[in-house]
Amino acid sequence: MEKEKIKVLLAEDDKNLGSVLKSYFEAKDYFITLCANGQEAYEAYINETYDFCIIDVMMPVKDGFTLAKEIRNIDKKIPILFLTAKSMQEDKLKGFEIGADDYLTKPFSMEELLMRMQAILRRTKEKSGRNKDNIFKIGSYTFDYNRQILKLKEKEQKLTSKESQLLKLLCENANEVLDRRIALNKIWFDDSYFNARSMDVYVTKLRKYLKEDSNIELINVHGIGFKLIINI
Repeated sequence: MEKEKIKVLLAEDDKNLGSVLKSYFEAKDYFITLCANGQEAYEAYINETYDFCIIDVMMPVKDGFTLAKEIRNIDKKIPILFLTAKSMQEDKLKGFEIGADDYLTKPFSMEELLMRMQAILRRTKEKSGRNKDNIFKIGSYTFDYNRQILKLKEKEQKLTSKESQLLKLLCENANEVLDRRIALNKIWFDDSYFNARSMDVYVTKLRKYLKEDSNIELINVHGIGFKLIINI
């Protein structure tokens, strides 16, 4: 079975550096999406699932700090490494406050960037940032994403592919708001009105499946998305 490539979002407005980094990481068998500004990177992020973000701080349209904040609002766990020509302590502190995992000042060696990225990925996997078995505990329920089964004691509910994908996203963002646009683009690959109505139907079905545990709520957050609340 072929090993799945690690997907990296690279936001870098320097065309030469971006091109060199993309070629280097692809030669190391990584999947790279290169974006020339923060807005382009944000749109790429909501349309694809990534394992790692490398973000240049100084970019046109939308700077790296703003981009990182928006990504952190969606995903608290995805590793972020900042690239910057600045070496000021204040900038580094700001980056870490936003939620950066590391910071690399230009100029740097590509080998060092790769080693830092690999170290961060090892740490995040050790902290179970990834659920290898794709099995989630939702209150009294157990959700097996790979088998598409939601189980409560001896009762099993077989889910459709889209129900499973949506529930997985909700589990990964448990007790946080899941942006409906993010969910639509990741599952339906399009945030059209028709797909939005379709997703509402799936949310209603999931709510019905989870109703036997009073500690679980799946609520609509008006104008934003959905929130899976698990009261412990």
